[in-house]
Amino acid sequence: MDMDCFYAAVEVLDDPALRGQPVIVGADPQGGKGRGVVSAASYEARKFGVHSAMPVSRAFALCPKGIFLPGRMGRYSEISDKIMGILKGFTPQIEQISVDEAFLDLTGCQRLFGGPLEIARKIKGAIKGQLSLTASVGMGSNKLVAKIASDLEKPDGLVIVPEGGERDFLSPMPAGKLWGVGPKTTERLKQMGVITIGQLAGFDPKRLEAVFGRMGDYLHERANGIDGDPVSQGDQVKSMGREHTYDEDTGSKEDIHRTLLSLSEQVAASLRAEGVKGRTITLKLRYQDFETHTYGRTLEASVDNAIEINAIARMLFDKNWQTFRKIRLIGVSASNLNQGEDQLGLFDDPKNKIKNEELDKAVDKIRGRYGRKAVKRAGEM
Repeated sequence: MDMDCFYAAVEVLDDPALRGQPVIVGADPQGGKGRGVVSAASYEARKFGVHSAMPVSRAFALCPKGIFLPGRMGRYSEISDKIMGILKGFTPQIEQISVDEAFLDLTGCQRLFGGPLEIARKIKGAIKGQLSLTASVGMGSNKLVAKIASDLEKPDGLVIVPEGGERDFLSPMPAGKLWGVGPKTTERLKQMGVITIGQLAGFDPKRLEAVFGRMGDYLHERANGIDGDPVSQGDQVKSMGREHTYDEDTGSKEDIHRTLLSLSEQVAASLRAEGVKGRTITLKLRYQDFETHTYGRTLEASVDNAIEINAIARMLFDKNWQTFRKIRLIGVSASNLNQGEDQLGLFDDPKNKIKNEELDKAVDKIRGRYGRKAVKRAGEM
């Protein structure tokens, strides 16, 4: 299950006046000097050639009349939780792989919900009926086939690949459609005369192994529609992070400290929205020459509070920043996630903990309704 233009669709849901307009979620193309990237684009914007991960400067050049909006991760996470709740009404076997995408193992669900086509329609109908959003569904005997099928008829798509038809389904598609086949691998395969997945499926596996090593066996199996990876309910989200690209490279410690606080706020809000906490906090620094470094610290107790996350991020920055070099990009992330309650320290005040949790919930609620800029910490000003 893959939601259609999720971020942009949520913006239209909250402001129906945007319906039919080229909505682009990302940085301000003028105020931010075009340094950010597009997070999502509505189908109206895609007609102009705009797509996710594109620099906003390029998006603005392609679609100058587009409606550029800042992202609201708190709101997207809130809707995501509702979507996942709907999916859990069909099966407990769910592997969420992003805020708007998940695998469902529907083995044994036919007695409750009918055959594959009927189940798929019910899933799509439940999401649309309860949230007024459209989802595309791909169904197959394994995750590889289901994922590729979900992308074929967007938006509001529904593609079912019958068991035994995996190879025929994949055969005419370009090799780059397979997971793990990026531009470099695609080019290498092209040099070997392999353009389609079908050609890859029929290629000598020993020659693939000679060229790609262990990856060769993986490529041959996937090209033949073989994927034994189960739908996993393990740590569904590995980490949560936010990054900021400066309009101009900066060497101002005060500016960077303000950015760290803002990023820590956003990471903390995302953790709370998912109902998880992180034990490992990581700082990412990209200098003006694009050289990138990461630094991490694992804590005794997991956290979802901005002040605690910011304290670690700021410490890592102060300790590792090469002061003679300007910063282009900075990021903060939390990983090693868990949903358990951590025991209070010997000298921790439970009243303060409750007070901070209530404050966080209140701020999250305000920002979810009015946007992140509605409430700011003084340290961000």
